[in-house]
Amino acid sequence: MKRIVVIGAGQAGASLVAKLRTLGFSGQITLIGEEPVLPYQRPPLSKAYLLGEMSQERLFLRPESFYAEHNIDLHLGTKVESIDRREQIVRLGDKVLPYDALALTTGATPRHLPAMIGGTLAGVHAVRSLADVDAMAPDFGAGRRVVIVGGGYIGLEAAAVAAKKGLQVTVLEMAPRILQRVAAPETSAAIQALHEGHGVRFMLATGVERIEGDSHVTGVRLSDGTRLDADFVIAGIGVTPATTLAEAAGLMVENGIQVDARGRTSDPHVWAAGDCAAFPYRGTSLRLESVQNAIDQAELVAENMLGAAKDYDPVPWFWSDQYDMKLQIAGLNTGYDRVILRQGDAPSHWYFAGDKFLAVDAMGDPRAFMVGKRLLEMGRSPDPAALADPQTDLKALLRA
Repeated sequence: MKRIVVIGAGQAGASLVAKLRTLGFSGQITLIGEEPVLPYQRPPLSKAYLLGEMSQERLFLRPESFYAEHNIDLHLGTKVESIDRREQIVRLGDKVLPYDALALTTGATPRHLPAMIGGTLAGVHAVRSLADVDAMAPDFGAGRRVVIVGGGYIGLEAAAVAAKKGLQVTVLEMAPRILQRVAAPETSAAIQALHEGHGVRFMLATGVERIEGDSHVTGVRLSDGTRLDADFVIAGIGVTPATTLAEAAGLMVENGIQVDARGRTSDPHVWAAGDCAAFPYRGTSLRLESVQNAIDQAELVAENMLGAAKDYDPVPWFWSDQYDMKLQIAGLNTGYDRVILRQGDAPSHWYFAGDKFLAVDAMGDPRAFMVGKRLLEMGRSPDPAALADPQTDLKALLRA
């Protein structure tokens, strides 16, 4: 194998090409990204970068010199027109790139509010790319009014930044509580209380009827007829996997590009990793949107491209910074039937299905997160009563 092409220059794509060189691959590597900037970290965009605490240069995963020094051909600001799997070529306008192996690390795209309800008005923002955040940053002036549609992590992180910068913040959520899809009611309540303590207003079980304004947003009309004045709106309503190229190429797609346990798609010469990839996980198909998954899965795909034949079986973990509190999550809580509260240095919520430990939400308690993550890696379930007892040394649970 002499030529590897990677489409998608985010965390997964950058990790994959770097790993290929670390493993000693000496052939041609091409990394293609639609954005006109070097591969960068996304998590700080809605936190430190938006707050003005991190420069653009610090966002970059590696300096430009890294790619030149490692003979990685970088195409930025470049859109891939199509993939021809029969000929094993990638078309970039008039340019054609042949490949022996192709990796799709195309990530995900934000959901937008529909144009028919005013979603395309000036002042209505999404939060995904560096360009998205640069576009909304001038709106973050003290005293301005922002309506955030969506009570998931992205919307809440934007709300925290806005509140810290002195804006009037209202969060709209269609569900009866924030974080309903990913967290227990206990975690939702704790996070909402944190925000309310910083002046954020929540309107739950509330939909948007229309974003109002002629050319620029002036307000939001709610499903119950209420009108909120707004200087700008942020849509934090989730993402969808970027599968357009894969679908057009005839690859198997269902809630992401379908891959096997080693990261190979329905075409043996094409691989996928990161937010765009759906992989087999303990009897189901799973797609993860996290830095951990982007790095670990991409590096495993790099190994498997070179013949390692390893399966991907992660212990997922995530984090979210809101104000001075770091929420850290280990595991997946799918199927839980009870939650154990541990009131240690800070609260943590431990999810169980029967006696089986599934996941932990640690709110400002890194020790709880690390112990929970290690227990999951060991396949062990702690005694719920011991967990609930604040006198129990968490580290002792690893030896029990």
